Amino acid sequence: MENALRPLTVVGGSVVLTLLLGWVVDLLLRRVDRHHPETPLWGLLRRCRLPLQVVLLTALLRGTYRETQWQLIEDHEAGIGHVLSLVLIGASAWLVIRIVSAVVESTYVRYASSTRDPARVRRVRTQVTLIMRIVTAIVVVVAVAAMLLTFPGMEKVGASLLASAGIIGIVAGVAAQSTLGNLFAGFQIAFGDMVRIGDTVVVDGEWGTVEEVTLTFLAVRTWDERRITMPVSYFTSKPFENWSRGGAQMTGTVFFHLDHSAPVSLMREKLQDILRECGAWDGRDWSLAVTDTTPSTMQVRAVVTAKDADDVWTARCAVREQMIAWLCEQHPYALPRITTSPAAVDGGAAAKSGTPAEDHDDGHPDGDQPRTGRG
Repeated sequence: MENALRPLTVVGGSVVLTLLLGWVVDLLLRRVDRHHPETPLWGLLRRCRLPLQVVLLTALLRGTYRETQWQLIEDHEAGIGHVLSLVLIGASAWLVIRIVSAVVESTYVRYASSTRDPARVRRVRTQVTLIMRIVTAIVVVVAVAAMLLTFPGMEKVGASLLASAGIIGIVAGVAAQSTLGNLFAGFQIAFGDMVRIGDTVVVDGEWGTVEEVTLTFLAVRTWDERRITMPVSYFTSKPFENWSRGGAQMTGTVFFHLDHSAPVSLMREKLQDILRECGAWDGRDWSLAVTDTTPSTMQVRAVVTAKDADDVWTARCAVREQMIAWLCEQHPYALPRITTSPAAVDGGAAAKSGTPAEDHDDGHPDGDQPRTGRG
């Protein structure tokens, strides 16, 4: 009976103690969160409950599993202890990542709530995202190295992974130059404020919004919901358009090719009426002017403003659609026309095609001219 109760007491006691400690920690975090609503840190730390319980349970079992005195455990004591050690290292790394994530996210939320500049918020968001990826990579590398140190014969490998970062960096630099180039480009983008999450950019002729920035690639979401994934080194080595840098406000243009008789002054009045009813127009500025002429048409340019790229696109489409409809209905003569005339038929071509040639005005067919003179 004692042989059955001892392992049940050890394992059951470890589980009960783990659940109790996890519940107490969660209760304390909830109370602190209620008393300090100005920061979301304590609420975010509640997400660490599961990894904390895994760490506590593994640590308790690691220290007490020998007390079960089971024959099976005694026969495999070293292996079970090794597995528990590996689980403890992995769970500890998981807990550290969750804690750092909660702290960083809490800092970002507080900064975003106290800052009214959207550009600065997007910049901090980009930096926070990359910092979390860096911290995660470092913690994972340290955890893997610590796990390798627990294997007999692998101590040198684990020590080398931790102590020989310089040599590994040189070898990795030779073997993966493009990867490291993207890595440093990611740092440059994050802290050089070149492009941020939420910026409107044009790359390779594609217009879209920056959706994700990592240490190696950058994802752009286009207007038709496609995702363009590009290496971050592209943005440090090639020119690109960033429509959101310096502010999200945009100025858009609409071009019309019209007849020279188009009523430009009436078009200005119509443009103003269209913009008054357009919710995408921000009211900052507008204009309409003749910018170019050709022998058959003239080019009229309408300028509108909006608060961001999406609204300027909507405003441009509204102006183009309503202005053309108004011209078609009220001033159809202003639309461009193509002047044509009947083509002249050549006599030789007509003969080859079997078409009878036209008679001359004197009534004689071609080739039968009247004879003159004596005889």
